[in-house]
Amino acid sequence: MKEQSKRLGEDSIPSLMARLSIPAFIGMFVMGMYNIVDTIFVSYGVGPSGVAALSIAFPVQMILMAMAAMFGIGGASIISRSLGAGEQKHADKVFHQVIWLVLISSIFIAIVTFIFLDPLITLFGAPADIHDIASDFLSLILLGAVFQTFAMAMNNIVRSEGNAKTAMLTMIISAILNMILNPIFIMGFGMGVRGSALATVIAQAVGAIWLLIYFLSGKSTLSLKGFSFRMDFPLIRRIMAIGFPSFIMMSAGSIVTVAVNWMLNIYGGTMAIAVYGIANRIASFVIMPINGVTQGMQPIVGFNYGSRQFERVMKAVKVSMIAATVMSLIAWGLVEIFPGMLVRIFSNDPELIAQGTNAVRFMLLAAPTIGFQIVCGGLYQALGRARISFIISLMRQIICLVPLLLVLPQFFGLDGIWYAFPLADLGAFTVCLVIMSKTWRRIFKNPEIV
Repeated sequence: MKEQSKRLGEDSIPSLMARLSIPAFIGMFVMGMYNIVDTIFVSYGVGPSGVAALSIAFPVQMILMAMAAMFGIGGASIISRSLGAGEQKHADKVFHQVIWLVLISSIFIAIVTFIFLDPLITLFGAPADIHDIASDFLSLILLGAVFQTFAMAMNNIVRSEGNAKTAMLTMIISAILNMILNPIFIMGFGMGVRGSALATVIAQAVGAIWLLIYFLSGKSTLSLKGFSFRMDFPLIRRIMAIGFPSFIMMSAGSIVTVAVNWMLNIYGGTMAIAVYGIANRIASFVIMPINGVTQGMQPIVGFNYGSRQFERVMKAVKVSMIAATVMSLIAWGLVEIFPGMLVRIFSNDPELIAQGTNAVRFMLLAAPTIGFQIVCGGLYQALGRARISFIISLMRQIICLVPLLLVLPQFFGLDGIWYAFPLADLGAFTVCLVIMSKTWRRIFKNPEIV
């Protein structure tokens, strides 16, 4: 076992959390900044219609990310526990299966989406005036589907072996390159949303190549030696079962985006969809660093659970809960105090600023509960508890949010769409709290039954 994995079971939990979470936090922060900067350039280079087109195209990108998360997180969970149990060959085998799954699924999704591109854009709620813009953006994004899914899935695998710095550098390199290329392609070459898509594809390709070089260099705990073209279907089922909650959560995000776009088209039109595009970017920027804390926690939990060091697992979870909740509170305070200032970063359109200020304030009203939800879901994935993690992933996006999106606008109009988000957060938080209280003692206080 290489030193970087061995330390997961020996170093102090606070120092491990700092060593693994800070790089993940920085990487997520930079990725969040990229999403912000990308939207700013599209807003100023194309206008509200360009931002609305990005929002319409987002569900397809979410599906690609969902596939990558399912295979990457599912594989990472098994790899962490295998390394903790000293099963190096099994960890390598899981790694090889994840690579196959990523390549096959991304190519399949890209081909199917290309074939049905126009009807899908209509299905996603695009008004007629932005249909062509959304099509231009998506047709290029799909060319980089393999790079996007490979980079995202492999980043989870790299973290599973305790090497958060490489995962961080991958995200930073891709994000910075994207931010450099965006203004060049959008404004310099006058390519509009096509320029944004091309910049994204190039940046993702560079990130994927960077990770491939890392694995081939021998610096990883995992090895590509003995890579087989044979797929192990029982193992694949295990990977997918554990990662399925992540797929559901991100796919649910895609479904929610479609539902929101449809309702916004009914109650507000293109401008309202553009407002959601901006508000969603701000919300993602708030959530991404919290995901960094969870990503730092998961390899610690998986490794020590595999080696039956339950006290270390509990301590890692407690530290993560505290850190994520503090970050949620800080983000909530900034958004509630300066919502108008945040929206003005994206646009100088008075109508968009007015609607966006209202939307951002309400969408993140229950932000202090977000950290607990994210850590809770990440915990049960790291433990391999697929059923519980599945319930948590469904709760906010599907069970709570979609019905609220359909009902509240009937009474409150456009504002009802924004009210749905904090109410869904509160509902999901309550369920997570109940689940944690019921399973904590059974899983950790009675290790003889595990």
